[in-house]
Amino acid sequence: MRSPDTRPLMWKGCACWRGSLSVSEKEWSGKCTMTSPLRTTTFPSIFSQVPFVSTDILSTFAKKVMVEEETVKKRFPFFEAGLRRALIGEGTYKEFPVDQELIREQQYIRSFPIVIEGLIKVCRTDEAGKELLLYYLKAGEVCTVSLICCMDRTRSRVKAVTEEPTSVILVPVENLDQWLTRFQTWKEYVMHSMQQRFDELLETIESMAFMKMDERLEKFFTDRFRSTGAMVYEGSHQQIAHALNSSREVISRLLKQMERKGLVTLSRNRVDYAPLCDKSY
Repeated sequence: MRSPDTRPLMWKGCACWRGSLSVSEKEWSGKCTMTSPLRTTTFPSIFSQVPFVSTDILSTFAKKVMVEEETVKKRFPFFEAGLRRALIGEGTYKEFPVDQELIREQQYIRSFPIVIEGLIKVCRTDEAGKELLLYYLKAGEVCTVSLICCMDRTRSRVKAVTEEPTSVILVPVENLDQWLTRFQTWKEYVMHSMQQRFDELLETIESMAFMKMDERLEKFFTDRFRSTGAMVYEGSHQQIAHALNSSREVISRLLKQMERKGLVTLSRNRVDYAPLCDKSY
């Protein structure tokens, strides 16, 4: 007898040896549409029937689904059950390494990221290549500037880059409007996110207009601590200068001054700002 195909199942559905598996919202209520000319067997989980494939593969797939469902439920307990199912079923879960560009300036956005774990830097770049840090996205947050571009169907005005290993759920643009009418908690989440980002952008403008560079540098570290809880910055002085729209020489000089004051400890591509956090909080 011919042995079954043991290729891994895919999240959105796949073709199994002479059979097919269609994953939709039905499986969450314990039902799943499935056709196969081969015999089927009952699988105790989200599937009611499965084609004749390796139960190890099905078990691994089911565990992956349940883990992602629990992760989303833990991260977004305020989302209604239907929205969490839609987020898992219609979104795409992805993991990215450090310094991965998720959104580029002037690109049309086809899907927007919701952060599950990690940290994303959102910034603007001028013609000379200098960056201006706008805000950070941490776990449970969404980039509202990209949401606005999705609503207007315009090109992105910002770029988003991972600051540490990050996992996200990418949601197709067309779901944004649909979910606003289908789910009250999604509407509240988007409105709250927009208000939060607006307040942060006002802080950025105020710091540029009214604060000296040494004060902005301290704020850079304290904001990072407030967003992530981290007390160590892994990166070069040039990267900090880009984020603050300054030069490496200025940032290096100010960091030396902060070190003499006992606010930071400097080493190669590393700034320990725990003393500054202890002083500020």
